[in-house]
Amino acid sequence: MRKYGQILQVAFTYVGTVVGAGFASGQEILQFFTRYGWPAAISIALASLLFIWLGTKLMLLARDTGSASLEDLNRYLLGSRLGRIFSLFQLAVLLGTSTVMIAGAGSLFQEQFGFHYRTGILLTLFLGYAVLRKGMGGIVRVNSFVVPFMLLFVLLVFLGTRPLPTAGNWLVLPNEYPPLKAALAPLLYAAFNLSTAQAVLVPLGTAFKDRGVLVRGGVLGGLLVGLMLLAGHIALAARMPDIRQYEIPMAQLVGSFGPWVALVYTVVIFGEIFTTFVAGLFGLALQLRQHIRLSDRLVLLLLLAICCAGAQVGFSSLLSLLYPLFGALSIGWIGLLIRRRSIPL
Repeated sequence: MRKYGQILQVAFTYVGTVVGAGFASGQEILQFFTRYGWPAAISIALASLLFIWLGTKLMLLARDTGSASLEDLNRYLLGSRLGRIFSLFQLAVLLGTSTVMIAGAGSLFQEQFGFHYRTGILLTLFLGYAVLRKGMGGIVRVNSFVVPFMLLFVLLVFLGTRPLPTAGNWLVLPNEYPPLKAALAPLLYAAFNLSTAQAVLVPLGTAFKDRGVLVRGGVLGGLLVGLMLLAGHIALAARMPDIRQYEIPMAQLVGSFGPWVALVYTVVIFGEIFTTFVAGLFGLALQLRQHIRLSDRLVLLLLLAICCAGAQVGFSSLLSLLYPLFGALSIGWIGLLIRRRSIPL
């Protein structure tokens, strides 16, 4: 039973690291898959296979090479110099993402619960510090709590779609974009999410020594990501094209179940924002500890202070520049991950 529990922990941590606030809002599904019409179902199947194969391989490489942080594994994949350069670029993206998550949490508390913007930020920072002080164990426990609720809500939205006369839209929805763009969507989605999830997947692979647990957890995690993408896609496709006008399309779907369900879903949205936030900061902290001589506590406080300051200024313009570039570089990184043959699956 203990082994099955560890498999679920690995799977839920994998899902929670990949499935962030963008997924919970519905925007990622809409932008990477649903807008491409009926081929999106094939794209989701391909993305799921990539998550199963490469996510598992990433954890096993980390385990077998004894990598303590994303930079250690990048050096193994890219060589010492390029690995360090790519890792620095990853850290900039993670820091920017974590800052945006803090700002998003502050806005969520302000808009949905009537808190002051800074109160929401400070509460998120406090919770983040409490979780990060627990290390990998804290990350695993948070994801093991949040992910089942996210799975439940995706299932609820899917079941609510079935009685609709447009429930079969996902099979016939036309694709108005170039075929090449639709074909690249699953690769781009998997590459970007795996390269950012590396911050947690590398130490996760090192923390669980049992190879069988990592393989089964990686397979289950990748499969769950694929099923959640498909369920969300089917629900969104049933409301196309009107659903595209909303900033948080998934909230429109959940709102039809009543105010209490919508309220709980808001809490789940915060949970996904929070898991993305702590995952990014966890990877940053591991990286900084290898280069600066400060205690774990001071490193965390420094990072939290930077994120808090950044949330007041805004990083949206920076991320608009970094994200496309990082996405392109992630394709090359994932190619090297595929080429590594030292770890058979």
